[in-house]
Amino acid sequence: MYLRETRRKNKDGSVVSYLQLAHNERHPVSGSPVAKVIHSFGRADELDREALRRLVRSISRFLEPDEVAAGGTSLTEVEILDSRRYGGAYVLDALFARLGIAAALRAAARGRRLDPELTERVCFALVAQRALEPGSKLAATRWAAKRVALPGCPAFTDDAGYRAMDFLLEALPEIAEGVFARTANLPGLCCDVIFVDTSSTYFETDAADEEVELEAQLAEHEAKTAAAAAGAAQSGPAEAAVRRYSRQSKDKRPDLPQVVIGMAVTREGVPVRCWTFPGTTSDQLIIRRVHDDLAGWKLSRVLWVADRGFSSEANRAYLQRGGGHYVIAERLRNGSAEARAALSRAGRYQQVAGNLEVKEVRLGEGLRDARFVVVHNPEAAERDVRVRERLVAYLEEQITGSDEWPQRRRDELVGTLRTRPGLYRFLRRTRQGLLRLDQAALGREARLDGKWLLRTSDESLSAADLAAAYRQLYQVERGWRDMKGALSLRPVFHHREDRIRAHVQLCWLALLLIRVVENATGETWRCVREELDRLHLVTLESAEGQVVRRSRITAGQRRIFKALALAEPPLFSDFEVATAAD
Repeated sequence: MYLRETRRKNKDGSVVSYLQLAHNERHPVSGSPVAKVIHSFGRADELDREALRRLVRSISRFLEPDEVAAGGTSLTEVEILDSRRYGGAYVLDALFARLGIAAALRAAARGRRLDPELTERVCFALVAQRALEPGSKLAATRWAAKRVALPGCPAFTDDAGYRAMDFLLEALPEIAEGVFARTANLPGLCCDVIFVDTSSTYFETDAADEEVELEAQLAEHEAKTAAAAAGAAQSGPAEAAVRRYSRQSKDKRPDLPQVVIGMAVTREGVPVRCWTFPGTTSDQLIIRRVHDDLAGWKLSRVLWVADRGFSSEANRAYLQRGGGHYVIAERLRNGSAEARAALSRAGRYQQVAGNLEVKEVRLGEGLRDARFVVVHNPEAAERDVRVRERLVAYLEEQITGSDEWPQRRRDELVGTLRTRPGLYRFLRRTRQGLLRLDQAALGREARLDGKWLLRTSDESLSAADLAAAYRQLYQVERGWRDMKGALSLRPVFHHREDRIRAHVQLCWLALLLIRVVENATGETWRCVREELDRLHLVTLESAEGQVVRRSRITAGQRRIFKALALAEPPLFSDFEVATAAD
């Protein structure tokens, strides 16, 4: 029994094909095989293919799985040569092109006489690795060659990866503004508010403080000597100029050298730029660099929202250059005289959206008029009370019975508590050297429960608008968590300054891509990545040749593609027909 095709030529010269299910019977007289039609499927161009599929499925129920034929070839003759994760790389590659990153990298590479396609693909591979399976640059070469299907990316060495990092850092000024321009045009993205915050990361090193500093001094001396011999100024900082020890480590690792990282994001959490500074750089200097770098970009009216570390009179004046405005948090504890006056000013709170209460305070007159907004969050206040109660209970436990201790033991406890400011501010010593709870400090702290104090130069926004804007600083904090968590910003083993900066920029580009995915899908990158990891690209080989095809698209993957306005990847990616010699 077989599927038979017959053809008929019409008067106009056209040819029509018909499909029939037939089997051969031997003629009773001549003994020759004669085709007998069992069923006619009709014209081939009008074939009910779904009916044909049902027939095939019905027949297949009575066959063993390895007997089911695919194009005449038994599945026992098909071998799986390779299987790689494909979904995550496919999505990231499409966004890499949509945001203009790929085109910007290729254009910059052509100006440096590099292979544009190879350079751009290696840069993409390093960015995709940070988003999909973070690891070292050496691990990236094995990952790209064996574990994932990266569109158009050939196998590359770790040296090629380091050259791509060097190129990325050198070309960053050329591509950053272009990337921002494309990103700013994304649907639903608003660039009238720029949030700025800093964090730090540390470096794994076996060198002691003295060894690192000595190496830095020697490198700086050698660089200056070489620059003097060449008759030109030094082109950049010495090798170890960025990695510095700092007691103000935000990762609580003052024992390891660190760098400070600045990030500017939109209100949707999309990072528009990232900077790397020496580990001892103050926030006051960082805000000026961020302002100057973004000043040339064609931004609309910009409202700078920054944390309390940026609050200084000089910084506030700097942010107002070019018509900009700021919303900056003031320190609640040990703040300025103006901050203390604003907090103590009586007034009625106004209820706004998001369970917030706001109160506007004006200090001064004329040009020196300062506008403050006191924000109170009842939920945060309850949380602050619970935290303080636990701290007080712990502190009482530590000092219980201390009146009977020798003076030296009490001094040792005080020295230990000095390293924990959250506890030490509630401790007081009597004239006799005894340890007690500081009730006055507890009272002052209670008056600050759930409160923020904002200072702003913007007169057009309401107090509620300002409170909501500052609340969005959470988006920056979320960016730091993703940078240090999902993207594995650390541990960092790079020693060269340029490689350190390039590593941070790779993390920035990866964060940019995953934030676009999250905003479009409404899901976390972790959930999206797990769903996309189920999509594989499989290489099959049979006697007829090789074929590369993707696995079946799941319902979850289809929702992701639809949310991102991406076409589903093609079913087949490559064919290779076996030759007679094979």
